[in-house]
Amino acid sequence: MRKESFIQPNPERWLGKFHFSIPIKVRYCETDMLGHVNNVSYFMYFEQGRIEYFENLGLFDSMFGSEKVAVVADLECQYLAQMYRSDKVNLHVRVASIGKSSLDVEYAVVVEDTLKAAGQGAIVLIDTASGKSTPLPEEVREVITAFEKEGLGGA
Repeated sequence: MRKESFIQPNPERWLGKFHFSIPIKVRYCETDMLGHVNNVSYFMYFEQGRIEYFENLGLFDSMFGSEKVAVVADLECQYLAQMYRSDKVNLHVRVASIGKSSLDVEYAVVVEDTLKAAGQGAIVLIDTASGKSTPLPEEVREVITAFEKEGLGGA
């Protein structure tokens, strides 16, 4: 059973919603014997992109401090086309919606203007002392909202 794609209304319009990207260097150890990027490698790329997104916005300490930490609540990847070690990969990252204590994050893996994979998932801010979710700081909401502009929804 195939589920409906979150890449809406089409790949070109969906990619136009992203304002942040980083280059990804595919390492040999991230490929299989045929030179394809292994399916688990995409999740490492998503993590790297997510961290760099928050660093770029100056929110790393707010999201990954000693008292509060953002954790992945769910994460999925839709593989659309094969990727290889020699590909010049760009990873696009965006916050698609903001909830009380969570963010829905989307990822686009692009090679030469072709969407190769897409990901989405939720991260939740956790109080490290209690282990329970905690509201996102207002600063985080304001900075992300200002950066993402249009297309940002509520979670």
